[in-house]
Amino acid sequence: MRDDLEIVVAADENWGIGFMGTQNLVIPEDRRHFREITGRSAVIVGRRTLADFPGGRPLKNRRNIVLTRDRSFTVEGAETAHSVEEALELIRDEERVYVIGGESVYRAFLPYCSRAHVTRLQAAPPADAFFPRLDELPGWRLADPGQLREHEGVQYSFQIWERADRG
Repeated sequence: MRDDLEIVVAADENWGIGFMGTQNLVIPEDRRHFREITGRSAVIVGRRTLADFPGGRPLKNRRNIVLTRDRSFTVEGAETAHSVEEALELIRDEERVYVIGGESVYRAFLPYCSRAHVTRLQAAPPADAFFPRLDELPGWRLADPGQLREHEGVQYSFQIWERADRG
C-alpha cells in the first residue's frame, strides 16, 4: 500500500478550510507557496474543489486526478477516478503526489499520507469545511512550525506535519 502521499492545505485556527464552496481566507503568498510545492507533480483533487479553481480548469504543469462519484464527469486536462483505489492505481508510478482537497478528499487520503504542508492561519473566519485536526490525531507531529508571517493583519506560518509512526 502506498503511504508516501503529501497534503497541501491552508487551515485556520479551527482547522477550517472553506466556506460556501470556496477557500475561507486567501493569502497571496500561500498561493505562491502552493505552486512551488505542487509544480510538476501529480495532484489529487475533488470535483467540487476543482470547480472553485479559475474557470473550473485543472492546474497547469501538473498531472490532475479528479476524484468524483459522478461517472459521467470529464474535464479536459485531467483524469478522473471514482474511488480512492482507482486514484491510487492512476498515480502508482508517480514520484510525488499531493492531495489538495477538499474536505472529503483529504479525509479519504489521510491514511496514505506521510506529510502535510499546512499554511496555518491565525484567524477564525466562517467555515463549513474542515481539515482533520492533526494536533489531536495520534501518529502526527509538528515537524516544523514555520516562521510567523503576516498579510493584511492576518498572521500565518507554513508548517510541516509528519506521520510520526512512519519511516
